Amino acid sequence: MRDLFDDLGEPVPLDGPPSRVVSLVPSLTEAVEVSAPGRLVGATDYCTHPSTLDVPRVGGSKYPKVDDVLAVRPDLVLANSEENRPEDVQRLRANGVPVFVMEAAASVPAALGSLRRLLTQVYELIEPAWLVEAEELWRTTGPVRHRAVIPVWRKPWIVLGHDTFAGDVLRRVGVANAYADAEDRYPRPPLAELQAAEADVVILPDEPYEFTADDGPGFFPDLRPALVSGRYLTWYGPSLVEAHGALTRSLAELS
Repeated sequence: MRDLFDDLGEPVPLDGPPSRVVSLVPSLTEAVEVSAPGRLVGATDYCTHPSTLDVPRVGGSKYPKVDDVLAVRPDLVLANSEENRPEDVQRLRANGVPVFVMEAAASVPAALGSLRRLLTQVYELIEPAWLVEAEELWRTTGPVRHRAVIPVWRKPWIVLGHDTFAGDVLRRVGVANAYADAEDRYPRPPLAELQAAEADVVILPDEPYEFTADDGPGFFPDLRPALVSGRYLTWYGPSLVEAHGALTRSLAELS
């Protein structure tokens, strides 16, 4: 048995590369299916990529159906420290299922580094081309061109705060987060405070909350709105390759 550990330092007891994997994290689902196709035997209802993925669905990330996960007899489950509940991870381990928990990354390099470990050490793959390309694309940080309020939810309003992956994604393409110095990673300011923030742009993703073109002028009439793909902001995996150009183009339209 190999000496493997997840991002939180917990052992991942595997005799060899896994062949029956359940992913509880949409971005990890895409990353492993693109890099090692055919090994997934279960995924969440929100694992929408690749679009051709045809495996049993085991509920959501926050509330997976653990019995359904166990029913497909996985030799590995992929989870995330922010998206998945510790009690579900503990139950899987108590039933003898190895779980690799990826730590919620605070930056693009941290996320790609974790994916590199997962794919090369756990799966024993040669580093995939998309990973090398993503590392090169996101290596540098551009000059600040905009300062933004970045909501991720409404009712209540929740915005990006300090040390978030999405915040680092935007900073690397020239957008400073107006709440980067907030005490919380996901603060909940009242709308009036958001409207009064020192910013020139509001970034409106389509997930996890689906903001629309009406939300910019409707709630932030004094800020220029940028509608972006939430997947490009929050998914760490092959989508990062196309995300860099897509986000850069979206923001260029604001200038």
